[in-house]
Amino acid sequence: MATAATGKTNWFAIWVSTAVVVVVALIVALVVWMNNSATDPGTPPTGSGIEQETGAVVVGDGSQTLDTYVDFMCPICGQFETTYGPEILDLVNDGTITLKIHPISILDRASQGTEYSTRSANAMYCVAEADPDAAVPFMQALFEQQPAEQSTGLTDEQLLQIASDAGVTGIDSCVTDRTYESYVAAKTKETPLQPGSDRVGTPTIAVNGETISNSTIPARGSFATLFN
Repeated sequence: MATAATGKTNWFAIWVSTAVVVVVALIVALVVWMNNSATDPGTPPTGSGIEQETGAVVVGDGSQTLDTYVDFMCPICGQFETTYGPEILDLVNDGTITLKIHPISILDRASQGTEYSTRSANAMYCVAEADPDAAVPFMQALFEQQPAEQSTGLTDEQLLQIASDAGVTGIDSCVTDRTYESYVAAKTKETPLQPGSDRVGTPTIAVNGETISNSTIPARGSFATLFN
């Protein structure tokens, strides 16, 4: 004898199908959110001393350009500043170049969990936004007081003191809240690769928009030859 099953609604199957659709939608939304989070530059710093398109801290107004990508925990960046910093500023001051400093973060792993590279790069933006003229003195002081790799780095209080010594105060929340943390991460991903390299390194140098190998940087006293 036939049953009267024909036409009966299978609510269990409908519920399962609906649940699957909801789960898939949630997964898609999560993936989209994660992708957006990974690329979201967050709040950009403003001010006349910061190039909005690239995030560079701009010093001078020469017709030629020198871009430097630096991590303030990087010892080779410190050596670069000691070796070439005065020559570079001479080129800025005589109108030869515009210096574009890109504070990036690739060595957070080297500061025992304090994320010093990110914190110091963020602080550089805080200072440059507050007073463009203080950016270079602040950078110089960061390298003069550069902590060793695998140390905890400078504290936020020390960063604020260095900023104060450079003439900038009132940026406490910008530094301690890491206002530009996401921006630093986004700009770090945009760092160009040196010729022949497959990963970002510091310092990375670009002369008139062309990234060069560090091995081609001339000896001390001859940096200007890059712009002849």
